[in-house]
Amino acid sequence: MDVRGNVGVQIGDGNTQHIHLPPRPPVEWPVRVGVLPPLADRYQRRAAEAAVAETSVVLSGLGGVGKSQVAARHAHAVWWDESVDLALWLTAGTRSAVISGYADAADRVLGDPRRTPEDAAAAFQAWLGSTRRRWLIVLDDVRDPADLKGLWPPTTPTGRVVVTTRRRDAALVRDDRRLVEVGVFTEAESSAYLTAKLPDRDGLRELAADLGHLPLALAQAAAFIADKPLLTVADYRDRLADRRRTLAQVMPTRHELPDEHRDTVAATWSLSVERADSLRPEGLSRPLLEIISLLDPAGTPVTVLTQDNVLAHLGVDAEAVRDALACLHRLSLVTLDARAVRAHALLQRAVRDTIAPERLTPLAHLAADALLPAWPAHETDSALAASLRSVANALHTHTAPALWEPRAHAVLFQAGKSLGEAGLAAEAVSYFRELRRQAEHHLGPDHHDTLHAGHEVAFFTGRAGQEAEAVAEYERLVVDSARILGPDHRDTVAVRNNLALLRPTAADTIAELADLLADLLRARGPDDRDTLAARHNLAMARAGAGDRAEAITELEEVLTGLLRTVGPDHARTLTVRHNLAMWRGDAGDVHRAAAELARVADDRRRVLGADHPDTFSTRYQSAHSRALGGDVATALAGFRDLLADQLRVLGPDHPDVAITRQAVRRWSDVAEDGFEGQLGGADELGVTAQRRRDDPGAADGAGDQ
Repeated sequence: MDVRGNVGVQIGDGNTQHIHLPPRPPVEWPVRVGVLPPLADRYQRRAAEAAVAETSVVLSGLGGVGKSQVAARHAHAVWWDESVDLALWLTAGTRSAVISGYADAADRVLGDPRRTPEDAAAAFQAWLGSTRRRWLIVLDDVRDPADLKGLWPPTTPTGRVVVTTRRRDAALVRDDRRLVEVGVFTEAESSAYLTAKLPDRDGLRELAADLGHLPLALAQAAAFIADKPLLTVADYRDRLADRRRTLAQVMPTRHELPDEHRDTVAATWSLSVERADSLRPEGLSRPLLEIISLLDPAGTPVTVLTQDNVLAHLGVDAEAVRDALACLHRLSLVTLDARAVRAHALLQRAVRDTIAPERLTPLAHLAADALLPAWPAHETDSALAASLRSVANALHTHTAPALWEPRAHAVLFQAGKSLGEAGLAAEAVSYFRELRRQAEHHLGPDHHDTLHAGHEVAFFTGRAGQEAEAVAEYERLVVDSARILGPDHRDTVAVRNNLALLRPTAADTIAELADLLADLLRARGPDDRDTLAARHNLAMARAGAGDRAEAITELEEVLTGLLRTVGPDHARTLTVRHNLAMWRGDAGDVHRAAAELARVADDRRRVLGADHPDTFSTRYQSAHSRALGGDVATALAGFRDLLADQLRVLGPDHPDVAITRQAVRRWSDVAEDGFEGQLGGADELGVTAQRRRDDPGAADGAGDQ
């Protein structure tokens, strides 16, 4: 019993004392316990406030999104509302802090100090559950849901609980309280905040985007800029974009922080990372987060992080990686769903800042090596391919020049080729022009990878319809490739082939392909794959010039050679079968062409897959041949089935989808009014186009050593 400050009277021989305590004064309502944090300057109203006003809530989210400020905004309003009898604000970082805070509140409202802290906390909870008085309990910054086991305030008609935490554990969710995710500012909130903090400044909208609309980062960046009168927003953005600077170097130091801030941006997440790393599987969350920090903040497919090379690096299996991702998700360090993992860009940067320079290049190559096998073999999943392109670009940006050591990593070329395969030829040209510039800078103008990038520029320039520019690119490449690689190198042959295919007249194309074939017969022999490809392309050129009979004979001989050398299921064999059937149809034998194309479609479906672009192409031409042969009903059904599959795989904006839509409309009109129209020739989908990448002799050999 604590009798300090009280007065007693001693009676008798000193062995017995009678302590007379003054009566405890009655509780003066309303009672306020704890110290409210100051409200942020220029506070922005948040959507989560509505939930806080209605019911008990758990405000969850990444450190720095403003969870405590939302809770404080509500608590400040309640603090001055005398109809609320008890309001308690408690920093709840540990279990002992919660017990101590409850004990303090018990002393204030129950008036019985003769208890241990644990007993007092229990008595306080019992009082909360039985009283009819209105109360609010705010438990700020709960770090571990286990700390609240047995300490959750009871659910009553007159009580409200607000918990803020970075955790997302299932234990936090109950029917009697809502879990509310607090995210970053909206664009409007960011703009309003920065405009108020930095009036009459340009570039605030762009600055907010650079900072990922994170409230903590916006506040600290605004303070950093405001303290430096000569620093413009544009200058600050340049500093922020400079990867040579750490995040700590472009934010206030601890003693320069705004009043309501306890940690710098760089330090905000360190405790969460440590906590995640301590959860099972122990020690895995941090190294996994390091890899994630190099990738795309908008989302990285989970399959990238479970590739064999990543598992070998981490020394675990895929199940452990998925569990570690769940730990990072529980601490709000990442957002995880079944397909992708996302992380805030500033968190990623803070983690990258902790990676020693000598470790960055190996980690970058580890991530790049994991991206390649995760890529669909063909662009049959447009969303996945687009995501992987974004991840590859982010990896390159975050780690440059790591992916140029000792030469260009293959993922740099894969990202550009993926653009072209998705039908984005102009974007692919721009991508490879920049890649060629970087290759010249890092590796020199005569390096094989520089030539490879130039080859892709020329190829996709032609694919984009800029044939004169593509010819000029190829003419330079022919000279450089012959000088650097030699006249018989496979890439030199591919450049000569593609240049010939772009010549403006059929006669020029045929003459150059004939010269190429003669050189290959001399240097490689008749059964070499490049020789057979040159014969194929020469036959296609002759067919296009009108000499169909000779071309068909030549294609039959090429097919015989491929069957002998690579077998019936090789992709090139299937391509030649496809083109041979089409030219037979163009020569007038449409029924035979339709039957043969149907067989090729079945074989491509079996060998390449139902969603492979070549399978789609053959299905299109098969339907087209049936339509030309008069079986319009069967053809129209084939076009419609193909369109449904293309929409599912390629999406509505792919050029092939537009072509199939046109065929459906045109042949629907034919079926309706009996008018036998033409679709524009045998090359509607470009399957027989001599510039198609997967035709023999196209640019797909570029870059091989």
